[in-house]
Amino acid sequence: MAMTDTAAEGFQERQALLRLMAWLSPAFPVGGFSYSAGLESAVTEGHLRDGDALEAWLGVVLSDGGLRNDAILLCEAHRLQQDGQPLEDLLSLAAALAGSAERYGEITRLGEAFVKAAAAWPHPVIRHLTGTVTYSVAVGAVAAAHGVKRADAVAAFLHAQVSHYVSVAIRLGVIGQTRGLAIVAAAETPILAAAAELCRLSLDDLGSATIIADTLSLRHEIQYSRLFQS
Repeated sequence: MAMTDTAAEGFQERQALLRLMAWLSPAFPVGGFSYSAGLESAVTEGHLRDGDALEAWLGVVLSDGGLRNDAILLCEAHRLQQDGQPLEDLLSLAAALAGSAERYGEITRLGEAFVKAAAAWPHPVIRHLTGTVTYSVAVGAVAAAHGVKRADAVAAFLHAQVSHYVSVAIRLGVIGQTRGLAIVAAAETPILAAAAELCRLSLDDLGSATIIADTLSLRHEIQYSRLFQS
């Protein structure tokens, strides 16, 4: 029996949701567990000593730092893909915005691994994501190609990033799992608010005011002992 238009639309939306869940799952083979985006240095140098400090730190990078920029780049990639526009210039810009060698390595390795893994869902967009591919741009373009709504993609991406940073803090012994879950739960409202706001912004709105976090990412390159690659 053929599906009605409404049923077909519902199926496609649920299919897009399942794919988004798979792509941003910790089990998706991009190697994200190897990176901390400078968080390890923040812990080592005493900036993050407990859950309250971590929660405040995440709030700042979401509202004024790297997470905000990543979300704007994701939105732009989503728009370009939907409009059938090339991604090369955006990929170059996203790579140039990396604040340190480690950060550059992180976002490009994650991006290239994401594209390779996402090829399990065949789509022509994969052919346009070659060479130096940044993670946020890859997620945005692939999400658009598979019919994932922009706001959903941004919210899921930010949630995955926050959850990852919480996992980093747990592995570094800053917090336990219970406190980590509480931080993830508390992050829902600011993530949803950020997703709604950032989808309306453009590349002109890129910018960061998290100097300490950016500096710590640089300092991690010469840190004597470390668990993470960034």
